[in-house]
Amino acid sequence: MNIEQYVRDIKDFPKEGIIFKDITPLLNNAKARKEVLKKFIENLPDVKIDKVIGVESRGFFFGILLAEALGAGFVPVRKKGKLPFETLSASYDLEYGTDALEIHTDAIAKGENVLIHDDVLATGGTIKAVTELVEKLGGKIVQVNFLMELEFLNGKDQIKAYDKYFMLQY
Repeated sequence: MNIEQYVRDIKDFPKEGIIFKDITPLLNNAKARKEVLKKFIENLPDVKIDKVIGVESRGFFFGILLAEALGAGFVPVRKKGKLPFETLSASYDLEYGTDALEIHTDAIAKGENVLIHDDVLATGGTIKAVTELVEKLGGKIVQVNFLMELEFLNGKDQIKAYDKYFMLQY
C-alpha cells in the first residue's frame, strides 16, 4: 500500500510559504491506518516496550494505537500548562523565541523501555526536548519513530544517539 497517497499537501498553511503535510486522509481510512500501525510495529527493535509517548498533538493519533497494540502504557507529552498533575518541563527553540513541553513526573519509572512517537520530524527541537524529559525520568529510549521526516530541515541531527524510524521522507 502506498501510504504517501493518504498525505496531502496544503500550500500556505499555517502561513505563506509553508507546505503543510495533512494526515487527515490517512486517519480517515481504516485500511491505511492499519497498514501504518503494522509498519511501525514491524520496524521496532525486538524489545518489550513499557511506555509509548505521543507528542502533542498529532503524535497522539498513532501513539495511542501503538500503545494499545504493544500492550504498553500511553504517555502524552503536552505544551506547557496543559497537564493537570506535577510536571517536568523541557524548553526548545522556535523561529522567534522558545516554547516548552511537559510530562507528568510519574509517567515513566526508572528503567522502563520507552518508544517515542510523533507525526513529523522537522528541525528536531521538539523531539530533542522529549528525549531529555524521558531521560530525566530514567526511561530507556528504545526508538524514536515518525510518520514522516522533512529531510531538508536536518532534524535527525538532534537525535543522532537514538534508533530512528521514518515511514515517509520528504
